[in-house]
Amino acid sequence: MIKEAEKMNNSDIMEGMPSISSVIKAIENRSTDRKIITVFVDSDKKRSKSREISFLKRKSEALGFSLEFVHSSQIEEFAVGNSHGGIIAFCSARNIKELSDESIKDNGIYYMLEGVEDPYNFGYAVRSIYASGGDGIILTPRNWMGVAGVVARSSAGSSEIIDMYVSDAEKAIELFKQRGYRIVCAGIRDSISLFDADLKKPLFVVLGGEKRGISRSVLDSADTIVRIDYGNDFNGSLSTAAATAVFAFEILRKNK
Repeated sequence: MIKEAEKMNNSDIMEGMPSISSVIKAIENRSTDRKIITVFVDSDKKRSKSREISFLKRKSEALGFSLEFVHSSQIEEFAVGNSHGGIIAFCSARNIKELSDESIKDNGIYYMLEGVEDPYNFGYAVRSIYASGGDGIILTPRNWMGVAGVVARSSAGSSEIIDMYVSDAEKAIELFKQRGYRIVCAGIRDSISLFDADLKKPLFVVLGGEKRGISRSVLDSADTIVRIDYGNDFNGSLSTAAATAVFAFEILRKNK
């Protein structure tokens, strides 16, 4: 059997229809260079998954991947989670480009997540960013897309659809400032309440993990430092996923 750690290292296995459908959508939109090689379907689920199988058959002919029916034990051998519904896809790697001036849309909203300790937390945060209308995510050179299958599953496939670019934080801030973006960072010192802040786009939003937070050099480069006010006396911090959801949907609300 493949050990759990080895499964986590197998980054390009997509589990479940939300992840696989998102890869297909990204391929058809030409927003990724990832390819689907083979989709495996639990042979015991031919009837219960007939609609999904019909969809995959059509797409396999159009996109050139194979569709195979296998015993459930073969799927369980490679799957990290148990929410795959009996369908997994082996894919090629995705090349994520370096951030450049041409990558940045006019009047958009982009996010960077610094110091996130866990790929699931990262994926949950990506889901909120995409759902709230974020235009893209800037990844640090060391990031969780090395376990893309886990991130895709926890983000409900949104990590495969949203635009992503790689940059260190200082270079990203410089590029966004040159394009007229305001830099908003989450923090406590010298901060204003999220609910009082001017969050009209264009915005580049930097959020930190609950343990390490955002580096001092990035905070010093911010135009505005923003905090989430709590309803009770609470000395802890929200998870990155929860804080991202609060930020992302407050930004959506203020840009309606």
